[in-house]
Amino acid sequence: MMTHHTLTQLRALKLDGMAHAFEEQLTITASDSLSFEERVGLLVDREMTWRDSKRLARLLKVARLKSANACLEDIDYRASRSLDRRLIASLAPGDWIRNAQNVILTGKTGCGKTWLACALGNQACRQGFSVRYVRLPRLFEELRVAHGDGSFSQCLAQLARTDVVILDDWGLTPLDQPARSDLLELLDDRVGTRSTIVTSQVPVKHWHAYLADPTLADAILDRLIHQAHKLELKGESLRKHENPDTTR
Repeated sequence: MMTHHTLTQLRALKLDGMAHAFEEQLTITASDSLSFEERVGLLVDREMTWRDSKRLARLLKVARLKSANACLEDIDYRASRSLDRRLIASLAPGDWIRNAQNVILTGKTGCGKTWLACALGNQACRQGFSVRYVRLPRLFEELRVAHGDGSFSQCLAQLARTDVVILDDWGLTPLDQPARSDLLELLDDRVGTRSTIVTSQVPVKHWHAYLADPTLADAILDRLIHQAHKLELKGESLRKHENPDTTR
């Protein structure tokens, strides 16, 4: 009876990890040989692990990464891709996010830019940072609708609070004046406070021409490229040999 009462109280306190560990200790005879301090320590460790797992699952759900299983441990460093191992290693601990720096990934279609961006996003989630993945053309459509229904400020505020925003497919479609203005607003809210990952088939040196407005282009690129880590992926399309179980 006392055991049932204890489990009920643990769950009422939302200590689900500790409750599961307590039930296990009751059924595993080896637990009887542990001291009181050791058993309590195991309960606390399980609760911490439980909470970390739930937080990661929540962050990944909100991030909506296109390649949900992408992770830095599975990166393919074949020589033809020209990936800098030292740069990837420097990004892994997440200091670039803490310092509100950006990452720019460029290269031909199919070379793994989106996968690598999602791997960085996955790593950020594991470190407790909030992430959101979005294709840039779709984001502009969402913001256009937000202008119409009055939720534009709310959308920008939500993006401004996100630690890492992944803007996929930069330069894929032409931008009109409202889209350029929205892009500047988005980046202005994030400069110096949050991090942005951009993937693009268009080399950085052509971005100014792509934006097609010298004044806005200067402002946008100043906020995006300043203190950004740049990775230019090379080689043939990985989709020629694509297998969902292979590394990138």
